[in-house]
Amino acid sequence: MYDVNKIRKSFPILSRKIGGEPLVYLDNASTSQKPETVIRAVTDFYRGHCGNVHRGVHTLTEETTAIYEEARSAVARFIGAAESAEVVFTKNATEAIHLVAWSWAWERVGEGDEIILSEMEHHSNLVPWQILARERRAKLKMLGLGPEETLDPHELERLITERTKLVTFVHVSNTLGVINPAEEFCAIARRRGIPVFIDGAQSVPHIPVDVSRLGCDFLAFSGHKMLGPVGVGVLYGRRERLEAMRPFLAGGGMIDRVSEEGATFNAVPYRFEAGTPAVADAAGLAEAVRFLEEIGMENVRRHEEALTRRALEAMGRIRGVSVYGPDDPALRTGVISFNLAGVEPHALGRFLDSKGVAIRAGDHCTQPLLRALGITATARVSFYLYNTPEEVDFFIALLEQAAERPRPEWSRLAGR
Repeated sequence: MYDVNKIRKSFPILSRKIGGEPLVYLDNASTSQKPETVIRAVTDFYRGHCGNVHRGVHTLTEETTAIYEEARSAVARFIGAAESAEVVFTKNATEAIHLVAWSWAWERVGEGDEIILSEMEHHSNLVPWQILARERRAKLKMLGLGPEETLDPHELERLITERTKLVTFVHVSNTLGVINPAEEFCAIARRRGIPVFIDGAQSVPHIPVDVSRLGCDFLAFSGHKMLGPVGVGVLYGRRERLEAMRPFLAGGGMIDRVSEEGATFNAVPYRFEAGTPAVADAAGLAEAVRFLEEIGMENVRRHEEALTRRALEAMGRIRGVSVYGPDDPALRTGVISFNLAGVEPHALGRFLDSKGVAIRAGDHCTQPLLRALGITATARVSFYLYNTPEEVDFFIALLEQAAERPRPEWSRLAGR
Protein backbone atom coordinates (compact mmCIF):
# COMPACT_ATOMS: atom_id res chain seq x y z
CA MET A 1 0.00 0.00 0.00
CA TYR A 2 1.22 3.48 -0.92
CA ASP A 3 0.68 5.56 2.19
CA VAL A 4 1.39 9.13 1.10
CA ASN A 5 0.56 10.58 4.52
CA LYS A 6 3.14 8.31 6.13
CA ILE A 7 5.68 9.31 3.49
CA ARG A 8 5.02 13.01 4.12
CA LYS A 9 6.02 12.64 7.78
CA SER A 10 9.58 12.02 6.61
CA PHE A 11 9.85 15.53 5.12
CA PRO A 12 10.26 18.26 7.76
CA ILE A 13 9.71 21.18 5.37
CA LEU A 14 6.21 19.98 4.44
CA SER A 15 4.97 21.15 7.84
CA ARG A 16 6.01 24.72 7.06
CA LYS A 17 3.54 27.53 6.41
CA ILE A 18 3.98 30.24 3.77
CA GLY A 19 2.24 33.50 4.62
CA GLY A 20 0.18 31.66 7.19
CA GLU A 21 -0.93 29.00 4.69
CA PRO A 22 0.23 25.35 4.68
CA LEU A 23 2.96 24.79 2.10
CA VAL A 24 1.78 22.97 -1.04
CA TYR A 25 5.01 22.25 -2.89
CA LEU A 26 4.39 21.72 -6.61
CA ASP A 27 7.80 22.71 -8.02
CA ASN A 28 9.44 19.30 -7.90
CA ALA A 29 10.80 19.41 -11.45
CA SER A 30 13.01 22.27 -10.29
CA THR A 31 14.18 20.65 -7.06
CA SER A 32 12.70 18.14 -4.63
CA GLN A 33 12.38 18.33 -0.88
CA LYS A 34 14.55 16.17 1.39
CA PRO A 35 13.52 13.46 3.85
CA GLU A 36 14.92 13.45 7.37
CA THR A 37 17.16 10.45 6.59
CA VAL A 38 18.94 12.41 3.86
CA ILE A 39 19.39 15.45 6.09
CA ARG A 40 20.70 13.22 8.86
CA ALA A 41 23.15 11.45 6.54
CA VAL A 42 24.73 14.78 5.61
CA THR A 43 24.98 16.06 9.18
CA ASP A 44 26.12 12.67 10.55
CA PHE A 45 29.05 12.71 8.15
CA TYR A 46 30.25 16.05 9.46
CA ARG A 47 29.51 15.16 13.07
CA GLY A 48 31.21 11.80 13.19
CA HIS A 49 33.31 10.88 10.15
CA CYS A 50 34.66 13.95 8.36
CA GLY A 51 37.94 13.13 6.65
CA ASN A 52 39.32 13.33 3.13
CA VAL A 53 38.39 10.57 0.71
CA HIS A 54 41.10 8.21 -0.64
CA ARG A 55 43.80 10.17 1.21
CA GLY A 56 45.53 8.78 4.29
CA VAL A 57 45.31 5.71 6.52
CA HIS A 58 43.72 7.05 9.70
CA THR A 59 40.27 6.00 10.83
CA LEU A 60 38.35 9.07 9.71
CA THR A 61 39.67 9.04 6.16
CA GLU A 62 39.04 5.30 5.88
CA GLU A 63 35.46 5.83 7.08
CA THR A 64 35.05 8.70 4.63
CA THR A 65 36.28 6.57 1.75
CA ALA A 66 33.92 3.75 2.71
CA ILE A 67 30.93 6.14 2.87
CA TYR A 68 31.82 7.61 -0.51
CA GLU A 69 32.29 4.29 -2.27
CA GLU A 70 29.16 2.82 -0.68
CA ALA A 71 27.26 5.79 -2.16
CA ARG A 72 28.70 5.01 -5.57
CA SER A 73 27.60 1.39 -5.28
CA ALA A 74 24.09 2.45 -4.20
CA VAL A 75 23.71 4.71 -7.23
CA ALA A 76 25.05 2.05 -9.59
CA ARG A 77 22.52 -0.45 -8.25
CA PHE A 78 19.69 2.06 -8.53
CA ILE A 79 20.23 2.71 -12.25
CA GLY A 80 21.24 -0.83 -13.20
CA ALA A 81 24.89 -0.10 -14.02
CA ALA A 82 27.07 -3.15 -14.59
CA GLU A 83 29.56 -2.00 -11.92
CA SER A 84 30.14 0.91 -9.58
CA ALA A 85 33.12 2.08 -11.66
CA GLU A 86 30.61 3.23 -14.29
CA VAL A 87 29.33 5.90 -11.88
CA VAL A 88 31.18 9.23 -11.83
CA PHE A 89 30.19 11.76 -9.20
CA THR A 90 29.86 15.32 -10.47
CA LYS A 91 28.48 18.59 -9.14
CA ASN A 92 25.20 18.20 -11.06
CA ALA A 93 23.80 16.97 -14.38
CA THR A 94 25.13 20.07 -16.15
CA GLU A 95 28.70 19.24 -15.16
CA ALA A 96 28.16 15.64 -16.25
CA ILE A 97 27.08 16.87 -19.70
CA HIS A 98 30.19 19.03 -19.97
CA LEU A 99 32.36 16.09 -18.96
CA VAL A 100 31.10 14.11 -21.94
CA ALA A 101 31.30 17.11 -24.28
CA TRP A 102 34.90 18.00 -23.49
CA SER A 103 36.39 14.65 -22.46
CA TRP A 104 34.71 12.41 -25.04
CA ALA A 105 33.19 14.43 -27.90
CA TRP A 106 35.97 17.01 -28.33
CA GLU A 107 38.38 14.41 -29.71
CA ARG A 108 35.76 12.57 -31.78
CA VAL A 109 33.69 15.32 -33.40
CA GLY A 110 35.38 17.24 -36.19
CA GLU A 111 34.61 19.53 -39.09
CA GLY A 112 31.48 18.43 -40.92
CA ASP A 113 30.48 15.86 -38.30
CA GLU A 114 27.00 15.85 -36.80
CA ILE A 115 25.39 15.70 -33.37
CA ILE A 116 21.68 14.94 -33.22
CA LEU A 117 19.60 16.42 -30.40
CA SER A 118 16.06 17.74 -30.02
CA GLU A 119 13.99 20.91 -29.80
CA MET A 120 12.89 20.02 -26.28
CA GLU A 121 16.35 19.96 -24.70
CA HIS A 122 17.02 21.83 -21.49
CA HIS A 123 19.59 24.55 -22.16
CA SER A 124 22.10 22.46 -20.20
CA ASN A 125 21.94 19.79 -22.92
CA LEU A 126 21.94 22.28 -25.77
CA VAL A 127 24.35 25.15 -25.12
CA PRO A 128 27.43 22.94 -24.45
CA TRP A 129 26.87 21.19 -27.80
CA GLN A 130 26.40 24.53 -29.54
CA ILE A 131 29.77 25.68 -28.20
CA LEU A 132 31.43 22.41 -29.14
CA ALA A 133 29.94 22.44 -32.64
CA ARG A 134 31.10 26.01 -33.22
CA GLU A 135 34.63 25.32 -32.04
CA ARG A 136 34.93 22.01 -33.93
CA ARG A 137 33.02 23.27 -37.00
CA ALA A 138 30.49 20.50 -36.58
CA LYS A 139 26.75 20.58 -37.21
CA LEU A 140 23.81 20.22 -34.84
CA LYS A 141 20.71 18.51 -36.26
CA MET A 142 17.42 18.99 -34.44
CA LEU A 143 14.67 16.47 -33.86
CA GLY A 144 11.35 18.29 -33.94
CA LEU A 145 8.24 17.46 -31.96
CA GLY A 146 6.47 14.33 -33.15
CA PRO A 147 3.06 12.80 -32.38
CA GLU A 148 1.71 13.62 -28.89
CA GLU A 149 4.62 16.10 -28.65
CA THR A 150 7.09 13.24 -28.13
CA LEU A 151 10.24 12.61 -30.14
CA ASP A 152 9.68 10.39 -33.17
CA PRO A 153 11.99 7.39 -33.80
CA HIS A 154 11.27 7.59 -37.55
CA GLU A 155 12.58 11.16 -37.55
CA LEU A 156 15.76 9.98 -35.84
CA GLU A 157 16.24 7.30 -38.51
CA ARG A 158 15.86 10.00 -41.17
CA LEU A 159 18.40 12.38 -39.59
CA ILE A 160 21.21 9.87 -39.04
CA THR A 161 23.97 9.90 -41.65
CA GLU A 162 27.49 8.52 -41.92
CA ARG A 163 28.71 11.78 -40.31
CA THR A 164 26.60 11.40 -37.15
CA LYS A 165 28.92 11.04 -34.14
CA LEU A 166 26.48 11.32 -31.24
CA VAL A 167 22.76 11.17 -30.48
CA THR A 168 21.70 13.00 -27.32
CA PHE A 169 18.21 13.71 -26.02
CA VAL A 170 16.17 14.38 -22.91
CA HIS A 171 14.50 11.25 -21.52
CA VAL A 172 11.68 13.25 -19.91
CA SER A 173 10.95 16.86 -20.82
CA ASN A 174 11.08 19.25 -17.89
CA THR A 175 8.49 21.43 -19.67
CA LEU A 176 6.09 18.95 -21.27
CA GLY A 177 6.59 16.02 -18.93
CA VAL A 178 6.59 13.76 -21.98
CA ILE A 179 8.45 10.44 -21.70
CA ASN A 180 10.49 9.94 -24.86
CA PRO A 181 11.07 6.46 -26.39
CA ALA A 182 14.62 6.18 -25.06
CA GLU A 183 15.03 2.43 -25.48
CA GLU A 184 13.94 2.61 -29.12
CA PHE A 185 16.23 5.58 -29.77
CA CYS A 186 19.18 3.71 -28.28
CA ALA A 187 18.45 0.64 -30.42
CA ILE A 188 18.33 2.74 -33.59
CA ALA A 189 21.65 4.44 -32.81
CA ARG A 190 23.30 1.20 -31.72
CA ARG A 191 22.48 -0.47 -35.05
CA ARG A 192 24.42 2.34 -36.72
CA GLY A 193 27.28 2.23 -34.20
CA ILE A 194 26.50 5.69 -32.81
CA PRO A 195 26.90 6.45 -29.08
CA VAL A 196 23.90 7.78 -27.16
CA PHE A 197 23.91 10.28 -24.30
CA ILE A 198 20.66 10.67 -22.32
CA ASP A 199 19.73 13.61 -20.10
CA GLY A 200 18.03 11.75 -17.27
CA ALA A 201 17.54 14.66 -14.87
CA GLN A 202 13.74 14.34 -15.03
CA SER A 203 13.48 10.57 -15.55
CA VAL A 204 15.69 9.01 -12.87
CA PRO A 205 13.75 10.64 -9.99
CA HIS A 206 10.31 9.69 -11.31
CA ILE A 207 10.28 6.47 -13.37
CA PRO A 208 12.22 3.21 -13.24
CA VAL A 209 15.47 3.67 -15.20
CA ASP A 210 17.79 0.78 -16.03
CA VAL A 211 20.75 1.79 -18.18
CA SER A 212 21.51 -1.77 -19.23
CA ARG A 213 17.96 -2.15 -20.54
CA LEU A 214 18.03 1.26 -22.22
CA GLY A 215 21.32 0.49 -23.91
CA CYS A 216 22.70 4.02 -23.62
CA ASP A 217 26.39 4.91 -23.48
CA PHE A 218 26.01 7.86 -21.11
CA LEU A 219 23.31 9.12 -18.71
CA ALA A 220 23.38 12.28 -16.56
CA PHE A 221 21.21 13.25 -13.60
CA SER A 222 21.24 15.42 -10.46
CA GLY A 223 20.81 14.40 -6.83
CA HIS A 224 18.73 17.42 -5.81
CA LYS A 225 15.80 16.45 -8.04
CA MET A 226 15.54 12.96 -6.46
CA LEU A 227 15.38 13.79 -2.72
CA GLY A 228 19.16 14.18 -2.45
CA PRO A 229 21.28 17.21 -1.52
CA VAL A 230 22.18 20.00 -3.89
CA GLY A 231 25.75 19.92 -5.19
CA VAL A 232 26.00 16.28 -6.26
CA GLY A 233 25.20 14.75 -9.62
CA VAL A 234 26.05 11.62 -11.58
CA LEU A 235 27.45 10.69 -14.95
CA TYR A 236 26.87 7.07 -15.86
CA GLY A 237 29.18 5.88 -18.62
CA ARG A 238 29.81 2.44 -20.02
CA ARG A 239 33.26 1.37 -18.86
CA GLU A 240 34.72 1.19 -22.37
CA ARG A 241 33.53 4.74 -23.06
CA LEU A 242 34.96 6.11 -19.81
CA GLU A 243 38.28 4.36 -20.31
CA ALA A 244 38.62 5.99 -23.72
CA MET A 245 38.09 9.50 -22.31
CA ARG A 246 40.74 11.99 -21.25
CA PRO A 247 40.36 13.72 -17.86
CA PHE A 248 38.25 16.87 -17.72
CA LEU A 249 39.86 18.45 -14.64
CA ALA A 250 43.36 17.80 -13.31
CA GLY A 251 44.56 17.77 -9.72
CA GLY A 252 44.59 15.64 -6.62
CA GLY A 253 43.01 12.21 -6.67
CA MET A 254 42.85 11.79 -10.45
CA ILE A 255 46.51 10.94 -11.09
CA ASP A 256 48.52 7.74 -10.96
CA ARG A 257 52.09 9.01 -11.26
CA VAL A 258 53.49 12.52 -11.71
CA SER A 259 56.94 13.64 -12.77
CA GLU A 260 58.39 16.93 -13.91
CA GLU A 261 57.73 15.86 -17.50
CA GLY A 262 54.14 14.72 -17.20
CA ALA A 263 51.58 12.49 -15.53
CA THR A 264 49.65 9.29 -15.94
CA PHE A 265 46.06 9.08 -14.78
CA ASN A 266 44.08 7.04 -12.30
CA ALA A 267 41.61 4.33 -13.26
CA VAL A 268 37.96 5.15 -13.95
CA PRO A 269 35.98 6.67 -12.36
CA TYR A 270 38.62 8.41 -10.26
CA ARG A 271 40.37 10.13 -13.17
CA PHE A 272 37.22 12.25 -13.54
CA GLU A 273 36.91 13.25 -9.86
CA ALA A 274 39.76 15.69 -9.32
CA GLY A 275 40.06 17.35 -5.93
CA THR A 276 38.11 16.68 -2.77
CA PRO A 277 34.61 15.51 -3.71
CA ALA A 278 31.31 16.33 -1.98
CA VAL A 279 31.37 13.26 0.26
CA ALA A 280 28.59 14.40 2.60
CA ASP A 281 26.33 15.11 -0.37
CA ALA A 282 27.13 11.71 -1.87
CA ALA A 283 26.16 10.14 1.46
CA GLY A 284 22.89 12.06 1.31
CA LEU A 285 22.29 10.89 -2.25
CA ALA A 286 22.82 7.28 -1.16
CA GLU A 287 20.12 7.76 1.50
CA ALA A 288 17.82 9.27 -1.12
CA VAL A 289 18.35 6.20 -3.28
CA ARG A 290 17.53 3.92 -0.35
CA PHE A 291 14.39 5.93 0.38
CA LEU A 292 13.21 5.59 -3.22
CA GLU A 293 14.08 1.90 -3.33
CA GLU A 294 12.09 1.25 -0.17
CA ILE A 295 9.01 2.86 -1.71
CA GLY A 296 9.68 1.32 -5.13
CA MET A 297 9.99 3.34 -8.33
CA GLU A 298 7.00 1.58 -9.88
CA ASN A 299 4.93 2.81 -6.94
CA VAL A 300 6.32 6.33 -7.31
CA ARG A 301 5.38 6.23 -10.98
CA ARG A 302 1.82 5.02 -10.32
CA HIS A 303 1.26 7.63 -7.61
CA GLU A 304 2.40 10.48 -9.85
CA GLU A 305 0.34 9.19 -12.76
CA ALA A 306 -2.79 9.19 -10.60
CA LEU A 307 -2.14 12.78 -9.47
CA THR A 308 -1.44 13.88 -13.03
CA ARG A 309 -4.64 12.30 -14.33
CA ARG A 310 -6.63 14.03 -11.57
CA ALA A 311 -5.09 17.40 -12.38
CA LEU A 312 -5.39 17.12 -16.16
CA GLU A 313 -9.05 16.15 -16.03
CA ALA A 314 -9.87 19.08 -13.75
CA MET A 315 -7.77 21.60 -15.70
CA GLY A 316 -9.56 20.58 -18.89
CA ARG A 317 -12.80 21.91 -17.40
CA ILE A 318 -11.45 25.37 -16.51
CA ARG A 319 -12.20 28.09 -19.05
CA GLY A 320 -9.10 29.75 -20.49
CA VAL A 321 -6.59 27.08 -19.43
CA SER A 322 -4.28 25.71 -22.14
CA VAL A 323 -2.22 22.62 -21.23
CA TYR A 324 0.90 21.58 -23.17
CA GLY A 325 2.03 18.01 -23.67
CA PRO A 326 0.19 14.69 -24.11
CA ASP A 327 -3.38 14.29 -22.88
CA ASP A 328 -2.66 10.74 -21.71
CA PRO A 329 -0.97 10.66 -18.25
CA ALA A 330 0.64 7.33 -19.20
CA LEU A 331 2.79 9.23 -21.73
CA ARG A 332 4.10 11.78 -19.25
CA THR A 333 5.40 12.27 -15.73
CA GLY A 334 3.83 14.61 -13.18
CA VAL A 335 4.94 17.77 -15.01
CA ILE A 336 2.16 19.99 -16.36
CA SER A 337 2.93 23.25 -18.13
CA PHE A 338 -0.05 25.46 -18.81
CA ASN A 339 -1.23 29.00 -19.40
CA LEU A 340 -4.32 30.87 -18.28
CA ALA A 341 -5.61 33.23 -20.97
CA GLY A 342 -4.95 36.88 -20.19
CA VAL A 343 -2.75 36.12 -17.17
CA GLU A 344 1.05 36.23 -17.16
CA PRO A 345 2.55 33.06 -15.68
CA HIS A 346 4.62 35.04 -13.14
CA ALA A 347 1.51 36.84 -11.91
CA LEU A 348 -0.28 33.52 -11.50
CA GLY A 349 2.74 32.18 -9.63
CA ARG A 350 2.67 35.09 -7.20
CA PHE A 351 -1.04 34.64 -6.62
CA LEU A 352 -0.60 30.93 -5.86
CA ASP A 353 2.38 31.66 -3.61
CA SER A 354 0.18 34.00 -1.56
CA LYS A 355 -1.96 30.93 -0.84
CA GLY A 356 1.04 28.73 0.05
CA VAL A 357 1.26 26.94 -3.32
CA ALA A 358 4.72 26.83 -4.90
CA ILE A 359 4.85 26.46 -8.69
CA ARG A 360 7.30 27.48 -11.43
CA ALA A 361 6.76 30.25 -13.98
CA GLY A 362 8.99 31.13 -16.92
CA ASP A 363 10.65 29.44 -19.89
CA HIS A 364 12.00 26.52 -17.80
CA CYS A 365 15.36 26.77 -19.59
CA THR A 366 13.72 25.48 -22.77
CA GLN A 367 13.41 28.56 -24.97
CA PRO A 368 13.67 26.69 -28.32
CA LEU A 369 10.84 24.38 -27.25
CA LEU A 370 8.59 27.26 -26.25
CA ARG A 371 9.26 28.99 -29.56
CA ALA A 372 8.24 25.79 -31.34
CA LEU A 373 5.01 25.89 -29.33
CA GLY A 374 4.45 29.55 -30.19
CA ILE A 375 4.72 30.85 -26.62
CA THR A 376 7.32 32.59 -24.45
CA ALA A 377 6.50 31.30 -20.95
CA THR A 378 4.22 28.98 -19.01
CA ALA A 379 3.18 28.22 -15.49
CA ARG A 380 4.23 24.74 -14.40
CA VAL A 381 3.15 22.38 -11.66
CA SER A 382 5.14 19.21 -11.01
CA PHE A 383 4.21 16.44 -8.60
CA TYR A 384 6.30 14.00 -6.60
CA LEU A 385 5.90 11.09 -4.25
CA TYR A 386 4.81 13.21 -1.24
CA ASN A 387 2.05 15.20 -2.99
CA THR A 388 -1.54 14.31 -2.21
CA PRO A 389 -4.86 14.32 -4.08
CA GLU A 390 -6.03 16.99 -1.65
CA GLU A 391 -3.14 19.24 -2.70
CA VAL A 392 -4.09 18.76 -6.34
CA ASP A 393 -7.69 19.70 -5.52
CA PHE A 394 -6.56 22.80 -3.60
CA PHE A 395 -4.44 23.90 -6.55
CA ILE A 396 -7.38 23.35 -8.91
CA ALA A 397 -9.70 25.38 -6.68
CA LEU A 398 -7.23 28.28 -6.72
CA LEU A 399 -6.84 28.00 -10.49
CA GLU A 400 -10.61 28.21 -10.83
CA GLN A 401 -10.57 31.34 -8.67
CA ALA A 402 -7.85 32.80 -10.85
CA ALA A 403 -9.82 32.10 -14.01
CA GLU A 404 -12.77 34.07 -12.63
CA ARG A 405 -10.72 36.99 -11.39
CA PRO A 406 -11.08 40.21 -13.45
CA ARG A 407 -8.09 40.53 -15.77
CA PRO A 408 -7.17 44.14 -14.80
CA GLU A 409 -6.35 42.90 -11.29
CA TRP A 410 -3.59 40.68 -12.70
CA SER A 411 -1.55 43.62 -13.95
CA ARG A 412 -0.77 44.55 -10.34
CA LEU A 413 0.52 41.04 -9.58
CA ALA A 414 2.59 41.19 -12.75
CA GLY A 415 4.27 44.33 -11.44
CA ARG A 416 2.62 46.71 -13.92
